[in-house]
Amino acid sequence: MATAKAELNELFAIPPVTELSSDVLGELQSILRLHSISPEELSYKWESYTMKMGSEQTKLDLDTARAFKKDLQEMLERESRGKAHVLSVDKRGAFATPRTTGKGDDVFGMLDGIVPNTPVPQRANSSTKRKSAFETPAVPKFNKANGMSSPSDARTNGTTSVAFSERQNAGQVVETLNDHLPVCDPPIAPPAESRMKLTANTDLKKFSYKPMAMHLSEASEVLDDRIDEFQSLVQAHHNLEDSAFGNAANQATSEIIAVGRIASESMEGKLNASSLMLETSRRTGAGLRIPLKVESMSYEFFPGQIVAVRGINASGLYFSVNEVLEMPLLPPAASLPSTLEVLNERLGLEESSESAAHAVNVLVSSGPYTADDNLAFEPFNALCEKAAELYADVLIMVGPILDLEHALVASGDFDLPDDASIEPDKATLNDLFRILVGKPLRNLVLQVPNITILLVPSVRDAVNKHVSWPQEQFDKKVLGLPKQAKVVTNPVTISLNEIVVGISAQDVLDDLRREEVKVGRPKESSILARLPRHLIQQRHFFPLFPPADRTSLLKTGTEEGVATGMPLDVSYMKLGEWLNVRPDMLITPSSLSPFAKVVESVLVVNPGPLSKRKGPGTYAQLSIHPRKVTEEERESERAGGTMVGHHLFERARADIIRI
Repeated sequence: MATAKAELNELFAIPPVTELSSDVLGELQSILRLHSISPEELSYKWESYTMKMGSEQTKLDLDTARAFKKDLQEMLERESRGKAHVLSVDKRGAFATPRTTGKGDDVFGMLDGIVPNTPVPQRANSSTKRKSAFETPAVPKFNKANGMSSPSDARTNGTTSVAFSERQNAGQVVETLNDHLPVCDPPIAPPAESRMKLTANTDLKKFSYKPMAMHLSEASEVLDDRIDEFQSLVQAHHNLEDSAFGNAANQATSEIIAVGRIASESMEGKLNASSLMLETSRRTGAGLRIPLKVESMSYEFFPGQIVAVRGINASGLYFSVNEVLEMPLLPPAASLPSTLEVLNERLGLEESSESAAHAVNVLVSSGPYTADDNLAFEPFNALCEKAAELYADVLIMVGPILDLEHALVASGDFDLPDDASIEPDKATLNDLFRILVGKPLRNLVLQVPNITILLVPSVRDAVNKHVSWPQEQFDKKVLGLPKQAKVVTNPVTISLNEIVVGISAQDVLDDLRREEVKVGRPKESSILARLPRHLIQQRHFFPLFPPADRTSLLKTGTEEGVATGMPLDVSYMKLGEWLNVRPDMLITPSSLSPFAKVVESVLVVNPGPLSKRKGPGTYAQLSIHPRKVTEEERESERAGGTMVGHHLFERARADIIRI
């Protein structure tokens, strides 16, 4: 109990306070006993609870601890009722009561209403049944007088969201990275020409494949090739001989190095230390799986992770791991000094001028872009106004933009905006996007003609027919986007001047948080720094396989209430790989707390959703100062053409701001 108390204080006490009050601690210990969970798992549940209730308003005290306890109990009861309902349906299906061919009554219908818990069948003629089977499900109506508003739905859990016009702390800076650097000051007038050169480092045409048409043989080859490629990388990085590698599934008395994919022993339930398995490729281990024994290790694992382990399989029953070898990282992005000087001239930077006056202003946002109970897109309009006010150089918009999990979009029960170009009988979601999103963007480019707007789709975007990840770009022409708007794929790697930026709309950080298992004491205590490191080490935008179960995700406003999750097209997973360098900046939108951190020399940014379930959200503003070239670097290039690193993490200020 003393250990649990110490862990609770470490996980829940907010510095400078180091210990929780006795009453709060008692409530948390009660939850641990009641649900038989660890303090760490309780901290994850608390994080999910605060995200649901609004992290800014939810502070841990006696009242919130009791409300948290009640919420967990209600969730447990709902799950129990759901399982009981499924079980009863399965039993009725397996041992169905025979039916007569006459009136449709039970053969044993005389027992209906007499035997306890016997369901009474509904008497109805066949035409009524056919009619009900094909009727459109009833959708709750909303108040037409209030624009496109709607009563609280499944996503808001009965709570009323805060009106955007009444939001508190608008413009407040939540977190800052590199606060010693100045914020980019807006110029007096918009620049005469674009200061940013946008280059796509990803072959966008490869994403125009036919989704969800994979063959098992192709998917298997993709998964196998990834293991074999990492074995070659590990061998070259650690200077190993071919004889050092072996098949972990073969019984042997000598120590070997095995490279494979982490998998779970069970198809159901969360991965844990006792269910860890290593899946080999067909070339290195005939595709066999072998349990891993990692009791003496301190490491973090997740399903789909490619690892190189040193150990021995003496019994033939399991592979005992002595060491997990370090995975080689991709080299950092670099450019020639002469290239950097040309780009600095584009920014107007001269040898004697201050770099602060020529910093690049980048705004980063992620969806949803409107509140749960309306389609007014007020947060998005406020973001466009902010971009116009700052004369932003770049606006990066990551989906979902028109969210198919939004209750009104899912039901189709909303008023169309007043626009002469829309015919109500022929209107589509593309028309809705063109008016609600395209129009504000067109107004923005009128005020800032040389702004660069980047739109990255999500599998939750209702206007993108490509339903699986990796995902092709939006149809720019159909959506009525201005020429300054660039549509790219999901994921994508681009260059903004010299800066290499990797972007993926999928919430991989939250999925990793759910699936990660820690063995021993983690080397990195901060989960927000540890999760992006997995992406960097695995050289992939989505290294998790298989993806997290949809039913474990937060409920949505759709009729079924099940989240979209991650429809992964395994045959095209290679499109999610990083090519030849580490990006200078990695944009990974997530439902986790917004942050900006430096991980392995990569600036990792989670701007947070622009609109949260109970109110307005956040966005990120980046003030990127020019990379000045020294005389030594110029001389070095003249001598041999040496490239220099971009060091973005040292010259970029990142602010997470409330909209």
